[in-house]
Amino acid sequence: MNRRNFIGSAAAAAGALTTFETIADANKAAVQFENKLSLKVLGTNWGYQGTTDQFCAAVKKEGYDGIEMWWQGSKDKQKELFDALTKHNLEVGFLCGSGERDYKTHLNAFKSQIDAATTQWPVKPLYINCHSGRDHFTYEQNKAFIDHTTEASTKSGIPIYHETHRGRMLFAAHIARNFIEKNPALRLTLDISHWCNVHESLLQDQEETIQLALARVGHIHSRVGHEEGPQVNDPRAPEWEAAVKAHLAWWDKVVEYKVKSGETLTVLTEFGPPNYQPTVPFTHQPLSDQWGINVHMMHLLRKRYLK
Repeated sequence: MNRRNFIGSAAAAAGALTTFETIADANKAAVQFENKLSLKVLGTNWGYQGTTDQFCAAVKKEGYDGIEMWWQGSKDKQKELFDALTKHNLEVGFLCGSGERDYKTHLNAFKSQIDAATTQWPVKPLYINCHSGRDHFTYEQNKAFIDHTTEASTKSGIPIYHETHRGRMLFAAHIARNFIEKNPALRLTLDISHWCNVHESLLQDQEETIQLALARVGHIHSRVGHEEGPQVNDPRAPEWEAAVKAHLAWWDKVVEYKVKSGETLTVLTEFGPPNYQPTVPFTHQPLSDQWGINVHMMHLLRKRYLK
């Protein structure tokens, strides 16, 4: 099939894109509660081509509550970010992490980011999300990241979460369970798409572990993964029905906890660009519109969880 015919076939199938809405609405009543959920939906600059001010303007235009971005190390970048947040009246969540191979260097760099992000801001963040440790560090080595963030969160009053991310300390469900059971203060950013990929399943055989994790979630990265990858090409396509239903069920449970506790739930719409986004061979052309999918997710989450 040539490119023109491929695009034509895709356009002809556009009617199937209502499948996601149908699935999301199917049991909407089941996730509505007497008390209203406090929900903030944030946009990602991952893959965005433009300045911070342009990104914030685009996010504001779409109707997001705020943004999630990596903590900016330089004073100039920090000023650029905070000026844009103020100008466009947006809230922010920070990402912190380290990539150094040596453990001590890695931990020190991580601590430095956390200490800066919890103290050096004119606009207080909603939370800090951590890419914590590495999958090949020992339990005790990775525990040091939790200990430091627990202390920093207590001092600053800023919630600090550790992401369920491949390559990091919470890269797999059974590994995360050990941390959850031994660290009562540990709170999670749920990006469960990674676990689907790691375990090559929709986690049907780890229900008890998943439920333990869901009870610790403070923040969600709402990307839909599948058994062979961390991101479906387009969650609105009918072939991903099982994956979409599984993710909605997990998110529903987190919402239930938040409604009962009265806590605000923050969600980042985090479908990513290539190479997270599958592409056409030889052209590197994305199969779907990353920005459009994320905006769609924002509207779907609000429709599903807010009365």
